[in-house]
Amino acid sequence: MNGTSQLNVESRTYKTGYYISLFGAALILLWIGIFKFTPTEAAAIKPLVENHFLTFFVYKIAGIQMVSNAIGVIEIIIALLLIFSVKFASLRKYAGIGMIITFLVTLSYLFTTPGVWKIVDGVPVTDFFILKDLLLLGFGLMIVQNNRNIGHKTNCQKE
Repeated sequence: MNGTSQLNVESRTYKTGYYISLFGAALILLWIGIFKFTPTEAAAIKPLVENHFLTFFVYKIAGIQMVSNAIGVIEIIIALLLIFSVKFASLRKYAGIGMIITFLVTLSYLFTTPGVWKIVDGVPVTDFFILKDLLLLGFGLMIVQNNRNIGHKTNCQKE
């Protein structure tokens, strides 16, 4: 063995894990996307959005609730792409790309928002809810990679 192992994407365990991850990610995106339509969430994301180098300008174009609604629509669309990708495999790639972009941006808020990190009892802490995006980013990458492997081979090498 040369340090790599085979990942059997046809196994029942892999498929079960994949679908739990897919529907779990869709549920989270749908739930958070719907929550973006509330004034509480619109106000909560404002400091994140207005301090980011990619999104700082959006409040000059639209109001706080409108920006939050737009983000919510994007999250809901990605959730629906995930759900419908079960039946329509061609949607899988778009769902994965949407997840990658969304979660790279949201994770970058940890580095662009002043005051997001605090020291509590000598330990750096943040809004741990954002850290869930690490898992969702990883799953988005897996979806894009698996989409490339479908039709080429049944076993792909684990990197």
